Amino acid sequence: MKLTQLAAQLYTCRDTLKNTAGLSRTLRRLREIGYTAVQLSGLGPIPYPEVARILADTGMLCCVTHEPSQDILSAPEKIIDRLRILDCKITAYPFPKDIDFSSSRAVDRFIAQLEHAAQTLAQAGQTLCYHNHNHEFRKLNNIPILDLIYTGAPALHAELDTYWVQYGGGDILTWCRKLNSRLTVMHLKDYQTTSANQPLWSEIGNGNLDFKTIIPAAETSGCQWFIVEQDTCPGDPIDSLAISCRYIQQNLIS
Repeated sequence: MKLTQLAAQLYTCRDTLKNTAGLSRTLRRLREIGYTAVQLSGLGPIPYPEVARILADTGMLCCVTHEPSQDILSAPEKIIDRLRILDCKITAYPFPKDIDFSSSRAVDRFIAQLEHAAQTLAQAGQTLCYHNHNHEFRKLNNIPILDLIYTGAPALHAELDTYWVQYGGGDILTWCRKLNSRLTVMHLKDYQTTSANQPLWSEIGNGNLDFKTIIPAAETSGCQWFIVEQDTCPGDPIDSLAISCRYIQQNLIS
């Protein structure tokens, strides 16, 4: 992984992104600790032209976005226009809201919608990825749902989330191999267990995941962006992102 492939997922800092002042302040702080690119997610009602202006003012690149799930499925043309405003070519379907994963019919329809959206974006020179959580590792007809999604939607790429693969009982290295040439984005999230035997998000290097093995496997599968995210932090999210950034710079950058 090169430093130019490293980004921060803004969802980590969502509480400070309610308005333009907060977004600008957060981006400047991220720039100071070593990030030069971000994934847009968790923003308040800030119009994308204004977001683009703030990104330019702070010297930050938008490498990937998360767009509303329903918009991706029902109006992918809108997504194309939004990405163009940001000069960004990659987005990800963030969460399967209201999808009944116990129903074969519902899952088949969902996969068909994802494939249509992915093809629509591809025709505009853009890439649609799928952001997994743990529940896609449930089985339907004895097959993990995430396997069904990627088999049934060949135009769809992956935003593989390391924490949620681990939490769901999957194997991260196996999924890197499965997604060869389709693993466009990886969410770097470390995983640990608390004294109360509960799983916990942690800074990169402070958990149990072997990123020295994971990163090369992702690179072999063509990963373009490695995006640090921490869903919950023990204190200021910027501090957690800084800890992760330092560990990555010292141990994972080639």
